[in-house]
Amino acid sequence: MPFFSQARAFDRLWPAISARVEAVFDNGKFSHGKQVAELERQLCEHTGARYAVGVNSGTDALVLLLRALGLRPGDEVVVPAYSFVATASSVVLAGGRPVFADVDPVTYALDPAEVERVAGPRTRFVMPAHLFCQMADMSALSRVAARRGLVLLEDSAEAIGMRQLGVHAGLHGAGGVLSFFPSKTLGAIGDAGAVITDDARVAELVAGLRHHGRFGHTLDHFPGISTETARPGTNSKMDDIQAAVLLAKLPELEREIARRGELAAAYRERLADVPGILRLPEVVDRGPGSASAFYVHLIEVERRDELVEWLARAEIGTETYYPIPLHRQPCFQSDYSTEVSLPNAEAAARRAVALPLYPDLTLGQLDRVCSVIRSFYSGRRA
Repeated sequence: MPFFSQARAFDRLWPAISARVEAVFDNGKFSHGKQVAELERQLCEHTGARYAVGVNSGTDALVLLLRALGLRPGDEVVVPAYSFVATASSVVLAGGRPVFADVDPVTYALDPAEVERVAGPRTRFVMPAHLFCQMADMSALSRVAARRGLVLLEDSAEAIGMRQLGVHAGLHGAGGVLSFFPSKTLGAIGDAGAVITDDARVAELVAGLRHHGRFGHTLDHFPGISTETARPGTNSKMDDIQAAVLLAKLPELEREIARRGELAAAYRERLADVPGILRLPEVVDRGPGSASAFYVHLIEVERRDELVEWLARAEIGTETYYPIPLHRQPCFQSDYSTEVSLPNAEAAARRAVALPLYPDLTLGQLDRVCSVIRSFYSGRRA
């Protein structure tokens, strides 16, 4: 059983996908074209954002958003120590310095009190990451950012479908991002991402920076390649094939989010009394209009690495999120890290493992995963 698969979903959606892919060939523009423009429009409609800008990946979206918000060389950005490496490497790539803070042990998101503790005179930005199934406490983080004069932006790469107090992830501050990596809740067949924002100036800057710093009408516009280059940008245009796939899948998104929630509830019911499990997902109530969306079903367990091996022998795929906290990653040791202890991030890195979770997973498959986990902690190990 794979950790993730969308094979059955693609079989089901292939007529819609193939029709949109054929439209790409008919148009003759394979990136930055009509399908990308339509996807941007539909992402605005789905999230409530005023602007959506399609780019090549979620990581590029973070880099370009930071640049568009005016990050200067050496500016500090407070980031959570427990997240995918791109949360911090994007800061470095944009010219800034990540400052690592500990996370809340329930949500795995940036702890607002930690932002207060680590922010210094060179700190200009704070960037929480919304992980696994729910958002950071954006009300508390907004208050901290306002009090300290910090720009708040969101690594909402995993968070499509998540809302807090009626506002979609990525829209609580200056802007956010979406990743459409294949395993994401809304996944393409390769890399793709987007910046979402309510700020017209930020959207304009990101749109220019993704196209080598060319501004004005460039989307689905062949002559745009020859327009004036206003500032150094990069080549981060979204492929129309990816946009076509995402447009075919977008109508299924709410149904698939609901199915993921059903599977998460089934895991909770079946694993609640297993003695070796230290923590199951707990969704925090953030008030009216808030919504979770299970991208990953993460649990914390005793003897994590042994359990992963046990499941692998039973041909059950898992994913370890994230075995090295960011402040311990080798790429940050020389210039950006300190020897501080961030206990919640370090505990999660030792104990967390993600179980198979995708809309086409059956309850029978889920039951087998839970049975194999029970067998491990009951001592019935080979």
